[in-house]
Amino acid sequence: MFLITLFQCIAVFAQTSVPKNLPPQSVFVDPRSFAVLGPNGPFRNSSFTQFFNPTETKTPFFQIFDPAFLTILGSNPSFHEVASNATFAFAHEAPIFVPETDEVFFASNDGGALGNSDLNHNNQVGKISLQAVETALQALKGNSGQAVNVPVTELTLPDTIQMTNGGTGTFKSSLVLITSGRGPLPPSIALVNPKSPHNATVLLDNFFGRQFNSLNDIKIHPTSGAFFFTDVVYGFLNHFRPAPLMPNQVYRFDPSTGAVRVVATDFDKCNGIAFSPNGKIAYIADTGASGGFLGNNQTEPATIYAFDVDPKSQVFLNRRIFAYIDTGVPDGVQVDAAGNVYAGCGDGVQVWSSEGTLLGKFFIGSTSANMVFAGDGRLVIMAETKIFVAKIAAKEGKVAFD
Repeated sequence: MFLITLFQCIAVFAQTSVPKNLPPQSVFVDPRSFAVLGPNGPFRNSSFTQFFNPTETKTPFFQIFDPAFLTILGSNPSFHEVASNATFAFAHEAPIFVPETDEVFFASNDGGALGNSDLNHNNQVGKISLQAVETALQALKGNSGQAVNVPVTELTLPDTIQMTNGGTGTFKSSLVLITSGRGPLPPSIALVNPKSPHNATVLLDNFFGRQFNSLNDIKIHPTSGAFFFTDVVYGFLNHFRPAPLMPNQVYRFDPSTGAVRVVATDFDKCNGIAFSPNGKIAYIADTGASGGFLGNNQTEPATIYAFDVDPKSQVFLNRRIFAYIDTGVPDGVQVDAAGNVYAGCGDGVQVWSSEGTLLGKFFIGSTSANMVFAGDGRLVIMAETKIFVAKIAAKEGKVAFD
């Protein structure tokens, strides 16, 4: 009797399970190949410091677990690092694509490692030209996976915009930014002009007189046009906000009436939010396992929950587990036109079918907090000190209320 190693298992199943004609920069890992690792197998002790890359493939690459991921990738995808700054986590969250200028806006890490922001310093909102990215990639002449470094433009925003952590767009031709606040300056939802001088209008900065804890992420509902956002205690945990005044919850805000209400509660640390294309299902990421400066705890949630959205009240109902993350925690969430769910995680961007089957990963070997579709077939991935662009077949799920 003998033990079959993980790599031998991959070889055994390769003859019958690997899809033929895999696209560039991709590897197929058959789930049966690691179902049994054996008593001396290569088990992982940490979801934060140890990645699941049994083929030891060089990053960035497409890690395929289910043949359905090939429909998302298409026959000739590409995956490139397009911007980097090793000393500054400039690309953390709040990615927003503006089609008119072919630019993606984003925010730096607010209070975290390499964020260059704290109680006394605001974080930074920047943007990158995708036209410049295309020009740089064309100069590579098809060299698969090679990196380029396109300049990032830092913006000067009004003082009302403090610690931007989430964003979506556009609404009335403006970026929708959600801020965590800083010190006594309140968290808020604001509309910001994507063009200079980037004037801002604050739409909400309190819940019946109480400041929110530190607002995190926001999405516009695809049918009602209401804003849905998450509030969590990371500002306090990262020492740039006072002690929390309310639970970690999900809220609905009607921009036409100013009315705000709670639609979901009982989270450890609610974070990213997204909707199915028809708006009937809401997805909420719970990053409870990530404790800020208190450290990580793998026994807490690293989970995406799915909810039914009540057609009248839009309260979230019938909470159930959609996915539990194998690496890091799920942060920002996006949904494509076919209903597949994308989440920034500890090893890159992970993708599930609408039924919750893990299809594959945009594997970068480091944390991605968020990503955004920049039109059909182009996924822009925030990776703290780097930005990646993947050209694929999937189409974006479009929401616009201009």
